[in-house]
Amino acid sequence: MAKKQDYIIGGIILTVIAFFGILFIIAIVGLGSQSDVSIVSGGDKVAVIELEGIITSPHAIVRQFKKFDEDESVKSIVFRINSPGGGISASQEIYEHVRRVRDGGKPIVASMGTVAASGGYYVALGADAIMANPGTTTGSIGVIAEFPNFKKLMEKIGIEFTVIKSGKFKDTGSPYRDIRPEERQYLQAWIDNGYEQFLETVIRERELPRNDVLKVADGRIYTGEQAKNFALIDTLGTFEDAITLAAELGGIKGKPKLVKERQNKITLYDILTEDIQILLSEYVGLWPEAKYLFR
Repeated sequence: MAKKQDYIIGGIILTVIAFFGILFIIAIVGLGSQSDVSIVSGGDKVAVIELEGIITSPHAIVRQFKKFDEDESVKSIVFRINSPGGGISASQEIYEHVRRVRDGGKPIVASMGTVAASGGYYVALGADAIMANPGTTTGSIGVIAEFPNFKKLMEKIGIEFTVIKSGKFKDTGSPYRDIRPEERQYLQAWIDNGYEQFLETVIRERELPRNDVLKVADGRIYTGEQAKNFALIDTLGTFEDAITLAAELGGIKGKPKLVKERQNKITLYDILTEDIQILLSEYVGLWPEAKYLFR
């Protein structure tokens, strides 16, 4: 018995050592994060801002737009989007800042990659021009909320939950019971309001009749080619085409110089603070925003 306990204690000690060893390696070697500006060959500058993965936080993208908007040597911006969507408020914040930079006079071209759907489409609406590949997946104009229900599982294993709440709607969406009719009605109104905000943005930015938008804004996804036929985007083209268009809009003659934030390192301090949640969410989507998602 003593030997077994020794083995267990030894295993715990090794696990702890390994854990702190990994933290030390990360602190020394670092993970990728966004930091300084790197410059690629050429003449006048076109900035490239990349949005990758689920939209959980607007901060990194907004920071870059602010930086390049204030940089007078940057004549235009390519906003490269590879995202299936994400949090509604984060998507709206990014869109609003893209729009403000555009309205301030700095041209922006949204360049859609493999996917720029739902919130990924929303953030593109603030640009002067939206460009996609013919096979890009885009659209998915809509809002969704999902609530798991573990009630039958809890009954099967004999677990009950007691809820003390301040109001009848405070535990709406609880996974431990069925949703009530009045809760479904209230949540539907919540979703409908978010959808209406999305819809109005599409109508305003794409300058389309409401009825035309309603015909395509039912949650369906489209290829880039289909989206162009529905006037949801402006043109088809590659990332290089987007750079060329941005250079033209920025009045750049000749080959432009590309600038974008270079990947730096995450320190041990970052890991031990809550900022790591934002950083990790941008890489692996560990912290999706609540249950209210553009998807």
